[in-house]
Amino acid sequence: MIKKSFFGVWCRAILVIICRVILIILSSSVYHAFIVVEILLNSIVYQQRLANILNQINYVLISGVTIVFQIFSKKTIMMNSFMQWLLRFLVSLLAIIVYPLTYLLNLRRNRKCPPPRNPILFKSATTLAMMIRNKQITSEDVVRAYIERCKEVNPYLNAIVEPRYDIAIREAKSIDKMISSNDRSTEVLEKEFPLLGVPMTVKESIAVEGMSNDSGTVYHYRKPATKDAEIVRLARAAGAIPIAVTNAPQLCMNWETYNNVTGLTMNPYDQKRTAGGSSGGESVLIAAAASVIGVGSDIAGSLRLPPMFNGIFGHKPTPRLLSTEGHVPDCLDPDFEEYFTLGPIARYAEDLTLLLKVLRQPTGPEVPLEKPVDLTRLKYYYMEGDGGYVLNKIGPDVRKAMDKAKSYINSTYNLDVQKLQIENIHHMWEISVRVLFKIKHVRNIYTDPKEREQLISMWPEVLKKFLGMSDHNLTCVAYGPAQKFFDSLPDRYYKKLLSIFEQIKSDIAKALSGNAVLFFPTYPNPAHLHYRIFYKFLDCGYLTIFNALGLPSTNCPLGLTDNGLPVGMQIVSNRCNDHLTIAVAKEFEKAFGGWIPPNKEVFESVKTA
Repeated sequence: MIKKSFFGVWCRAILVIICRVILIILSSSVYHAFIVVEILLNSIVYQQRLANILNQINYVLISGVTIVFQIFSKKTIMMNSFMQWLLRFLVSLLAIIVYPLTYLLNLRRNRKCPPPRNPILFKSATTLAMMIRNKQITSEDVVRAYIERCKEVNPYLNAIVEPRYDIAIREAKSIDKMISSNDRSTEVLEKEFPLLGVPMTVKESIAVEGMSNDSGTVYHYRKPATKDAEIVRLARAAGAIPIAVTNAPQLCMNWETYNNVTGLTMNPYDQKRTAGGSSGGESVLIAAAASVIGVGSDIAGSLRLPPMFNGIFGHKPTPRLLSTEGHVPDCLDPDFEEYFTLGPIARYAEDLTLLLKVLRQPTGPEVPLEKPVDLTRLKYYYMEGDGGYVLNKIGPDVRKAMDKAKSYINSTYNLDVQKLQIENIHHMWEISVRVLFKIKHVRNIYTDPKEREQLISMWPEVLKKFLGMSDHNLTCVAYGPAQKFFDSLPDRYYKKLLSIFEQIKSDIAKALSGNAVLFFPTYPNPAHLHYRIFYKFLDCGYLTIFNALGLPSTNCPLGLTDNGLPVGMQIVSNRCNDHLTIAVAKEFEKAFGGWIPPNKEVFESVKTA
C-alpha cells in the first residue's frame, strides 16, 4: 500500500513538472517570437510609410468588425448560436491537456468491486420493511448484512465519510425487541413505521445528528451535526436506521465526487470512471448493494447524474415537496427552493414512492403519490437535447437506450412517442446558468461568517489556489469570481432572457398538461474517466434545464452498454406529477431489468435466492 502511494505521488509530481515545463517552453517561445518580430519591424521593415499603411488597414478592419458586430447584435439568435458554438469550442480546447492527463492518472485504478452475495441485499426497502414487520427477518440481520457489505466495498469505492455501525446495530436490536414484544398488527406497524428497521445512508451535506456534516470542507476541528435534518428526522420517525454518511464534493459544487477530506469516490462498474456528483458517494454505495435507499440533493443534476452513471434510480421532486432544512450549503434567498431540492435515491423504483410518502413535508404541494397510473392513457414525448450548440449531441449508447424505451412504449401500448418541439428551447442552457447564478446568498467559502449577506475578499483565496496552498477545491474557489462575473452583466439582456424563459415554461407546461411525460437524456454518454468533467461540464445543461423549469424528473436505468457501463435517461413531467415519472420508471424496470449488479460476469455465478 505504501509502495502504491509512493508511486502515485511520484507520478503526479512528474506530470506536474512535465506540464509546467511545457507551459514554460510555450510561453517562452511566444515571448521570444514577439521580440524577434518587434526587432524586425523596428530596425529593418518598419518605416513611416509602412506605418501609415498599417494604420489605414487597421482602421478598415476595426470599422468592418464594428459593422459586423452591429449586424449580429440586432439578430440575437444568430449571435447566440455563434457564441454558443464558440463557448463549446473554447471549453473543448481543455481536452488537449485534460484528456491525456486523466488517462495517465487512471492507469492504476483497475481493481474490480466484488459483486453482492448475501440474498438480503437483493430485496427492496419496501420488501425488507414488510419482512421485518412480519417477523420473517430481523432488523439486526438486515443492518448487519449492509454493514458487512459497506466494509467489503468501501476500500474499492471510497464512498463513506463516517460510519455509524455500532449505533445502528443497537437501534436495530431495539426495533426487533419492540416488534417481538408488541401486539400491534402488521397493518398498524406499516402505517406508523413504513420503514421499520430498514438501513439507509445519507449524503454528508444532509445533517445526521452526531455525524460529519462538513460537506467535504477541510476544518481543523470536528463539528458534527447537532440535530437531524428534517428529512432525516422523518425517515427515522418512520423506522429507518442511518448506517453511514457518504461522500460529496466540497459544498456540493461539482459533478465529480472529490474533496480534500475524503478524496475521490470511484464507480463500482469501473474504478477508472467517475461516480458523478454531487450525490456520488450515495449513488455508488446503493449501486454496489452496500445501501438500499438514501437521500441526496440537487440544484444542477445531483440526484440524476450520479444515479445515471451508477445504474440506479434518482428522483428530483417537485420544488418544496421535501424540506431542505439541515442541508449544507444553505441559502438566504427565498427563491432557493424553487431550484434546489432534496430527494430519494434507490436501487428499486418502488422505493422512490415509499420514500417520497415518508419524507414529504406537510406544507408542501399536493402530489398524488398513491394515485394509480394507467400507462395506456399517458401521452409520451421525447427530446434528444435543447437543439443548441453548447451541449454535445447524445452518443450512440444513450440514443440506443432511448430508442429501446420508445420502441417498448410503441410495441406494448401501441402509442407513439412524439418528438416535442418547443420554440426557443435552445436558449435554455444560457437561461439555466443565468437563473441559477441569480440566486443570492448561497453559503460558499467566501461567505462572511459574521454577516451571511456579505462576502469576504476573494483574491487571497484565488492566489492561494494558484500557488497550490489552498485547502479548497477548484470549483469552490471559482464560484465567487464566477458569481461576480454574472452579477456584472447588464440586466437589460437578462430581462430579455426572462421573457423568453416565461414563454418556454408556458409552452412546456401546456405540452405536458394532463397525463404526459417527456423522455430526455440525463447526459450524452455513460460515465467518463475521472476529472474529465472539467471539459465536459457544459453537458450538465441536460440536467440544469429542469432545475430552472422546476419540473420533477426521474433518472431511470435502461441497462448496460457493451462495455458494461450503466446507461439511462430522464423521465420528466409537469409539476406535482411526480407519480407519473415514477410509474413509467417502474414499468421500464420490469421491462429492462432496472439495476444490474456491478461486474456482471462475476455475479452470474452467484446465487441470489
